Amino acid sequence: MNATLLLVCGGLVGCGVYLLLERSLTRVLAGLVLIGNGINVGFLAAGGPAGSSAFYGSADPEDMADPLPQALVLTAIVITLGTVAFLLAMAHRSWQLHGADDVQDDVEDAAIRRLAVDDETSVGHSATTQGQEEDDPEEDDR
Repeated sequence: MNATLLLVCGGLVGCGVYLLLERSLTRVLAGLVLIGNGINVGFLAAGGPAGSSAFYGSADPEDMADPLPQALVLTAIVITLGTVAFLLAMAHRSWQLHGADDVQDDVEDAAIRRLAVDDETSVGHSATTQGQEEDDPEEDDR
């Protein structure tokens, strides 16, 4: 494997992960693109050296390039394109509604986190488990 391609792959994925951790959807979008390109470079680096065309009868099988990494890269490009389009639509809608593309804090998540720190049971949990103690089959075996 080529060490330069591995360094490029690692750099792209590392920068992409850093951008994914930001709160701006635009930076998350750029991070997703960088990760997708880094993974594609990794697939091609793992595919081995370049060779002849992989058509039957065009060259010796030992001299042919492996077509599987190229097929995987094409598939990854399509998946990345669909994910980028979805995230771009989310960022555009967030910009239309709020005037910014920052991800807001989830109020319910913060409330559950506070309850976990206080070691309390939430109101929703008691509403869903109400009356289940009476129907417990282990208590009927007395």
